[in-house]
Amino acid sequence: MRRFSLWLRGKPLITDSAVALLLFVIDVLALSNSQYKPTYLVLSVLLPLPIVFRRTHTRAAAAAMVALSMTASLVHWSVSDHAVHPALLGLGIMLYTLVAYVGRRQGLVYLAILLIDGVVAAAAIGTPQGTDILFNALYYALCWTLAEFVGARHAYDAEVAARLAVADYDRERRAHDAVAAERTRIARELHDVVAHAVSVIIVQADGARYALRHDPDTAEQALTTIAGTGREALRELRRTVELLRTEHAPEQLPQHGTAGIAKVADMMRSAGLDVSLELRGELDAVTPEVSLGIHRIVQESLTNTLRHAGSDPRAEVRVTRRDTDVLLEITDTGGAPLTTPPDSGCHIGSATAPPMPATRIPGSGLGLVGMRERIAVLGGTLTTGRNPHGGWTVRATIPLDRDDVQD
Repeated sequence: MRRFSLWLRGKPLITDSAVALLLFVIDVLALSNSQYKPTYLVLSVLLPLPIVFRRTHTRAAAAAMVALSMTASLVHWSVSDHAVHPALLGLGIMLYTLVAYVGRRQGLVYLAILLIDGVVAAAAIGTPQGTDILFNALYYALCWTLAEFVGARHAYDAEVAARLAVADYDRERRAHDAVAAERTRIARELHDVVAHAVSVIIVQADGARYALRHDPDTAEQALTTIAGTGREALRELRRTVELLRTEHAPEQLPQHGTAGIAKVADMMRSAGLDVSLELRGELDAVTPEVSLGIHRIVQESLTNTLRHAGSDPRAEVRVTRRDTDVLLEITDTGGAPLTTPPDSGCHIGSATAPPMPATRIPGSGLGLVGMRERIAVLGGTLTTGRNPHGGWTVRATIPLDRDDVQD
């Protein structure tokens, strides 16, 4: 039954035709009161017709209903027939429809026209009785009141529908943003893992090819570095993909810490980059998100140095845990000597790999973009640019969580 009701709600012509048919039947039942039955019967057919279109063509149907009402009054006046058509109850139905579906202003105009129509009917049929006037007044008042309730319900339904549409749009937009953010996160993680490993492998492969005939020991060392870098990259990729497959909790993120940073520095030294590493503060006591951020920033910065710093590249890495944040400073000089400040924390000295030809590896330009995105996610700041020695400096701050600050 409810399904049938919902089906009818979308087909107003069917229900309105049923109302018009009911008015026709009621009007025909009063046929015996007329002296000119053919004329009365024709009007009985015409008067309910506008009701069929009351919701699809409301204003036109209302005008047609009033015109037919005045025509019926004038026809009966011309033949001196004082019969009344019950189908004129459709005037009140049209008043209800105008107020509920169009507006109060149109309803007031229509009500004024009904008063004029009443005057015309009174002049044609005769002076109306007091009971007739009272009945018409109560009937039109009831139609208006019902229209107010229905109009309020329609306005409420329209507002609910609008809010649902906005909610659906917001949900779709949030879902789209979430997908875009997830794609960016995946691309950033894979870029950091692959770009670092591939850069080291390319440098070592070029060096091995250069030293293969003249210095087999150096070539063997380069090949060993390639194999180790490839295995480490494969492990890192597997761990990254495993984390990206599920909605992982923060504690499931890898905790690299000082050992991870030192490992990156050693790997870059084996690739021919002279790295000086200085670590200060309790860097192993930060959250996994901050630890991963530190690791990736250092990794990407040193990879960029290896790519672009020219022959005999050198780099200094300083990571300092302060009261409310972690400060990272990575500086390279493109082969120029560095002045390293005195030790004041955990310092891991630099080492120089066997001499190999300078290799310039073209980059995609996504390294700095990825670093900025990562720092933005962590709520920190990042500045990059040329330093006075002609090299490149990366300076980043990563705020600590409250738990980290309390520690």
